[in-house]
Amino acid sequence: MASKGNGTSLDPICGMKVDNESALSAERDGRTSYFCSDHCRQEFLAASDTSEKPKNEPSGKAIYTSPMHPEVEQDKPGECPKCGMALEAKTATVVTDEGENAELRDMTNRFWIGAALALPVFILAMTHMIPALDSLPWMKSNASRWLQFALTTPIVLWAGWPFFQRGYRSVISRHLNMFTLISIGVGAAFIFSVVAMLIPGLFPPAMLHEGKVAIYFEAAGMVTVLVLLGQVLELRARCRTGSAIKALLNPAPPTARQVVSGGDKEIPLEQVKVGDRLRVVPGDKIPVDGEVVEGHSSVEESMVTGEPLPVEKDVGDKVTGGTVNGSGSFVMTAERVGNDTLLGQIVNMVAEVQRSRAPIQGLVDKVAAIFVPVVLATAVLTFVVWMWLGPEPKLAHAVVNAVAVLIIAPAPVPLDWQRLCPSWWVLEGVRRREYW
Repeated sequence: MASKGNGTSLDPICGMKVDNESALSAERDGRTSYFCSDHCRQEFLAASDTSEKPKNEPSGKAIYTSPMHPEVEQDKPGECPKCGMALEAKTATVVTDEGENAELRDMTNRFWIGAALALPVFILAMTHMIPALDSLPWMKSNASRWLQFALTTPIVLWAGWPFFQRGYRSVISRHLNMFTLISIGVGAAFIFSVVAMLIPGLFPPAMLHEGKVAIYFEAAGMVTVLVLLGQVLELRARCRTGSAIKALLNPAPPTARQVVSGGDKEIPLEQVKVGDRLRVVPGDKIPVDGEVVEGHSSVEESMVTGEPLPVEKDVGDKVTGGTVNGSGSFVMTAERVGNDTLLGQIVNMVAEVQRSRAPIQGLVDKVAAIFVPVVLATAVLTFVVWMWLGPEPKLAHAVVNAVAVLIIAPAPVPLDWQRLCPSWWVLEGVRRREYW
């Protein structure tokens, strides 16, 4: 264990900012690193034996980073501890469509099941806006309230469970984000509604309307479903980009024919090094960028130039990895391999665009960093003011109004779903309650 230092540092495993005085630490190569937990420290120590590998040696592992916080890196898919977004593969040559598709399938299932359950809850809660339904006694009965509870419970506790996990991690890591607000708001709406339905005697008579306390199951359900829609749209866009990267990688052959003293030897493309002599036979794809040193052929380079006619290649001409050899055979010297090839650079640029964020996102980050603490502070201030100036019973009024702030706050969360599905239903439903 290394000695403690002053100030703060970034955990090299998860990217969290930690206090050097209270954090765990470890030393490698004369440099002290600090960690948020023993799990990160043990992972750092377990990787110490691989840290001596040359940087230009391929590790065979993908590095995943956050599109919002590039300093967060890890060797497996996951979620950013700061913003809650799914991590992107930093190494473009490693495409993990299977993992992304699994996440997309999971979120899509949660969305459709949640939407099917939320629709009747929404209709039951909005009957006061439809005169034909508002006149039906059953719509205001306890059976209607119990049905809303039964339908909303799986929406919140199953469909919305990933948001609670992300919100919890944001609190533990002390990087509050929109998932913090969503989990608190949805949780407050659901818990308040359950207590109001099961134990209405806890609330003062002023909060009763026709002998019942207001419930907000539709707010909890609709916010959860709309945020799920945003996640599905985001994951679909990412999968389309991943498919584009995979299509770009398809022209590269998986193996190459290396010319050695005993004859040709077929090796994986990843093992090709600069300076290797490679043989390209008729119909083969050229493995890497290089120069023809022996032979003659014509190469179809439409992938790079768009020109459908083959280009003649003689000794001294340059060839590009991924292009298709014609009827001739030649020997080439590898000059650029891996991500340094033209194809690799194109793929990396596409991946970089995928990980980058629009300029407006910087403003969104700043607003979110302020908005979440302000909402939480407003809820606390509301509680204090009602406890100080509110009518009796002060505690009940303070709790109800503080929870109301948390319920309404997630509705205008600036996620992708807001562009397609306005949240006025939730806000209008709360605003139209006569007893508020």
